[in-house]
Amino acid sequence: MKLYDSIGPNPRVVRMFMAEKGVEMPRQAVDLRKGENREAEHLKRNPHGQMPTLELDDGHYLSEITAICEYLEEKNPKPAMIGATAEERAECRMWTRRVDLNICEHLGNGYRFGEGLKFFQSRIPCAPEASPGLKMIAANRLQWLDGQMADGREYICGKRFTLADILLYCWLEFASQVGQPVDTTNAHIVAWMARVGERPSARA
Repeated sequence: MKLYDSIGPNPRVVRMFMAEKGVEMPRQAVDLRKGENREAEHLKRNPHGQMPTLELDDGHYLSEITAICEYLEEKNPKPAMIGATAEERAECRMWTRRVDLNICEHLGNGYRFGEGLKFFQSRIPCAPEASPGLKMIAANRLQWLDGQMADGREYICGKRFTLADILLYCWLEFASQVGQPVDTTNAHIVAWMARVGERPSARA
C-alpha cells in the first residue's frame, strides 16, 4: 500500500490513525499549493482531486478518510480504533458521523468560503455569503458536544480513544490556525484537546 499525503486536516487524520495502530507504509507527497491534486495524474487516483488517497496492493485506490481508516482497521484489527465489537463499532461510527457532518464540514467550508476563498474559488464552487453562518453552526454544535462531554467521559466514546476523537482533534487544531479557535468556555472540549494532544500520535 501507499498513502498519497499532503498538508491539511484530512491527511493528518489518516496519519494519526495509522500512528495509533502502528501501521507504516510508503508515502508520496502531493503539493496542494501547487495544485498537483488537480492534475491528471492524481485525478486518476481520485476523481474528486482531494486528499488523501490510499493505493491498495491490487492497484485500486481508496479515498474518503473514514473509508480509508475503516479499511486499515479491518486489515489491522488491533488495537481497535473503531471498535472490537458490533456495539463499539456502531458507537464510534455514530459519533464520527456527528462530528464530521455537524462540526468538521461546517468548519471546513466556513474557512474555504471565508479566509481561504482566494485559494479555493478557482478550484471548487464557493458561497462566500455562507461562511459566517457555517462558522456559527460549527461553534453551536461544538458547544452541544461540550455539554455531552460534561458527564465525565474521557473521550468522545467514553474511555475509548477512537476515530471520532482523531477526526475532531485534527479539525479543531486546523480551525484554530485559520480563524476559528475553540471557545474557551467549552471547558470539557478544552480539557479533552489537552488530553489528546499528549498522545504521541498527535505529532503525526
